[in-house]
Amino acid sequence: MTLLAHVNPDADALGSALALGLALRRRGADVRVSFGMPNEVPETLRGLDVHGLVVPAAAVPAVSGLLVAVDTGSKSRLGQLADRVNATVEAGGSVLVIDHHASNTYYGTHHVVDETAEATAVLVIRLLDELGWPLDADLARCVYAGLVTDTSSFRRASPDTHRLAARLVEAGADPTVMARDLLDTHPFAFLQMLASVLDRAVLEPGAAGGHGLVHTAVRLDDLIGVRLEEVESVVDIVRTTAEAEVAAVLKETSSGHWTGSLRAVGAVDVRAVAEQFGGGGHRLAAGFSADGELEDILTKLREALREPVLLG
Repeated sequence: MTLLAHVNPDADALGSALALGLALRRRGADVRVSFGMPNEVPETLRGLDVHGLVVPAAAVPAVSGLLVAVDTGSKSRLGQLADRVNATVEAGGSVLVIDHHASNTYYGTHHVVDETAEATAVLVIRLLDELGWPLDADLARCVYAGLVTDTSSFRRASPDTHRLAARLVEAGADPTVMARDLLDTHPFAFLQMLASVLDRAVLEPGAAGGHGLVHTAVRLDDLIGVRLEEVESVVDIVRTTAEAEVAAVLKETSSGHWTGSLRAVGAVDVRAVAEQFGGGGHRLAAGFSADGELEDILTKLREALREPVLLG
């Protein structure tokens, strides 16, 4: 059985895959967990794989009897492993998609998709509970990792999710240790990168239909000595700008290729913006990929936000 997280997995994607994988292995299943890129588990997430379930993408068989894709809204988000979906279906196997993104394309044969869940980890624990499988410390840490990160340290969590967090702590997840490992530890190079990136930040108060846009870019030269996790965390600093409803961080992954992270405070649907670039996500947090010159991408972004989709 193969469980796949999306490329450049975050704590929700990998934590969800590992939690479900660990529960299945303990019931005798032959389980592997993988993702299309990078070649290794992100450093901040390595402590979750205490039982060595993760294998390189090259070790994932072309066909599985059951393929499970977690926290992955579309096949393209599986990167080089996307072809395993069609191959498994064509061979008569099943593809189960477990996800909480409203933009999910329902590309599997079976789906557990709920956009109201704060994290895919919430759906995984619901499945485990439905099956009557017990929760232990290793499972709790994996699920807690998804919760604490996808809820912005529980700032966007419902009462039920807070209660779930308490249950996970009681089962053995240590909030202090996990927060430090996942969120609060950076190499010194992160500070240098952040100084450069924030120095080039631009505030456009009239953009996004007058709601305000703040944006910056992370260039290849900024990435020396910096982990992927550090780059992904930049948008959470930029989005604190009081004068802007929408925050955007464009990250150069190779010459002429960029990924964009979008965040909104609560008034603008940034998922609708990301979808204009072929991306997706949530209403208040979304992402996309784009090729070309930075200024051309920013021009398209401004145009996509000219008459934004407003929430509630």
